[in-house]
Amino acid sequence: MVRYSKLAFRSLVRKYNCDICFTPMIVADDFMRSVKARDSEFTTNASDRPLIVQFAAHDAQTLADSACVVAPFSDGVDLNCGCPQRWATSAGYGACLINKPELVKDMVTHVRNQVDNPNYTASIKIRIHKDLRQTVDLCQKAESAGVSWITVHGRTAEERHQTVHYDAIKLIKDSVSIPVIANGDIKYLRDVESIHQLTGVDGVMAARGLLANPAMFSGYEDAPLECIWDWVDMAIEQGTSFTCFHQHLIYMLERLFAGYLQKLPLKMTLQWTVVALFLYVEMGILVILCLPFISARRWQSIFQLRIWSCMSRFWNKVFLTMIIILIVLFLDAVREVRKYSAKDLGSDAKLQPNMFDHLHMKLFRAQRNLYISGFAVFLWLVMKRVVTLINQLASASGSTAALQLQADNANQAAKKCTEDNELLKKTLMEGKGDKATAEGMELLRKEVEKMKEELKTSEDAVKKSQSEADVMKKQTDGLAREYDRLLREHQELQNLQDGETKKDD
Repeated sequence: MVRYSKLAFRSLVRKYNCDICFTPMIVADDFMRSVKARDSEFTTNASDRPLIVQFAAHDAQTLADSACVVAPFSDGVDLNCGCPQRWATSAGYGACLINKPELVKDMVTHVRNQVDNPNYTASIKIRIHKDLRQTVDLCQKAESAGVSWITVHGRTAEERHQTVHYDAIKLIKDSVSIPVIANGDIKYLRDVESIHQLTGVDGVMAARGLLANPAMFSGYEDAPLECIWDWVDMAIEQGTSFTCFHQHLIYMLERLFAGYLQKLPLKMTLQWTVVALFLYVEMGILVILCLPFISARRWQSIFQLRIWSCMSRFWNKVFLTMIIILIVLFLDAVREVRKYSAKDLGSDAKLQPNMFDHLHMKLFRAQRNLYISGFAVFLWLVMKRVVTLINQLASASGSTAALQLQADNANQAAKKCTEDNELLKKTLMEGKGDKATAEGMELLRKEVEKMKEELKTSEDAVKKSQSEADVMKKQTDGLAREYDRLLREHQELQNLQDGETKKDD
């Protein structure tokens, strides 16, 4: 494990029944070039055995030289042919080596020939190909070069969190006679037995599973508290860097914190569930009331149904009751938020295990309840106002329609009066007349012109009546008065006509 499986962590997992430990992957070129790199990347002690040093290399002689340097302090070297990280593959290390079986064979041969200890192991760790025949060919060539064992991670170089291909590991195990180690998604001790039954391998390697639970091989489901304290002691004793110490601690506590958070009462209580449901109902009603294809007059006709008439008797009481309940809940949520936001409680909580997270969860719930109750009050008032506005709009629309009808009737009456006046004018023009008749005709002509102008003004006012109902009503009254006056004028003219006829006789 790059950056993780250093001396302190290896000492911890050995205490909990791990048989063989690997160092983090070390770049062989840097290891041979720099004394500083050797001192920082490779540390061990007398109890750190058996130990396998894992190298990343792309040159046979460099790998053999590195093996010779660490041979007195370890039990074997392992060539990493499985690291899928981009920096490694672009430099010629890691998973790209599975496509170079001859180079892998050459590197294993060089290590075998140049390390004096015949019991010193040389192993490889690989990933599989999409074409498993290539993987089998690689393993058989490595076996012919004298590799001690092969660790197989059951994914391709492109796969990260996909399902491990245990059938591929079984195929490789059946194709070689040397030990094969399975790797991939080993998180619990029960996984070891199931993988052994599936593949028939000679052992298993765990990486991320041990990071989360260093006591996994002792049968623990999660890292026990004793193991965590052991890590603290060993890290301090062996001088582990804070970054490494902190990362391991986070991995170990991750499952514990996840389990604790799952036990917290995250579900809403019954009263807040009802309030949240009420909020959603309010939102749904407002959406329906704002639908553009349902007119205000249609809504008014719906509100006038008998069922709503029965409910309207209790509407004001229900409205005030809900306002009071929601305001009380809102104030209670405000009190809870202020209570769990207090700085002194936050500082005291740090002195008690798990209390700080518990208070944060309480604060989250109080804030959630505050938002729910606040929005419920707001939407309740909005819904009341929307219903009122719909009724007012429907009433205004009905009044406008009635005024429009009255204006149309007045307009028709005025037109009829104009027609009568035109007929009377024609009659006067055809008859005999004197000065009085001429004056009457002139007066009638002026009145007709004036009437036409008033009719034109009336028509314009009718067009604007929909938005200016009060103005149109006044104009309608004026037209009615004009109509009465014209009737009187008509009657006077008729009397004048009768008088003239009598004179002629």
